[in-house]
Amino acid sequence: MYNRKPFIVFEGIEGSGKSLHSKSLIDQLKKKRISYIYLREPGGTKNAEMIRKIILNKNSVKLHKFTDTLLYLAARNENFINNIKPFYNKRIIVCDRFVDSTIAYQHYGLGINKNLIKLINKNILNNVKPDFTFLMKIDINESLKRLRKRFNLNRYDEFNKNFYENVQKGFIKLSRLQPRKYMIINSENSITLNKKIIFQRFFKLIK
Repeated sequence: MYNRKPFIVFEGIEGSGKSLHSKSLIDQLKKKRISYIYLREPGGTKNAEMIRKIILNKNSVKLHKFTDTLLYLAARNENFINNIKPFYNKRIIVCDRFVDSTIAYQHYGLGINKNLIKLINKNILNNVKPDFTFLMKIDINESLKRLRKRFNLNRYDEFNKNFYENVQKGFIKLSRLQPRKYMIINSENSITLNKKIIFQRFFKLIK
């Protein structure tokens, strides 16, 4: 019997497989007829999806990194108010990216003050935090190789190798602050193996 209703997040840099594995988990929940909320950030609501288009459109006029950060946080506020807060602890929530992505990309990647990000997140989320995070870790060269195969690249798919290295190091630093709430998944494993690892850990979480 599955009684717990955790808030689960998938994190990782581009090409790491986080979206693939978050969607695979949702497929498992559907098969087992377990109710859930599936979200992505930025996005999740009509307004947040409109913000997403501005942030990720590679043809947009280049955004200042501070503007970029505030747009991400604005999208999160919309997503949280409408999709997370009403269902927190009432339904399983699975989110493709969340707070860690903002800190990893905007602070470790772009150099935005981490305390500013934390302050705004605290005001948006109050005390709501993910119960568990699957962090997809990948060799940076493999990540770039995968990105080159994509047909539709967004603005965050086109940063240089050093940027992605800094972002991934940021994710790992965050995971070490609360190791019991993270599982680092080696994206160089087979997809089948990683699905098995993730499914096993997840279903332990909801028992």
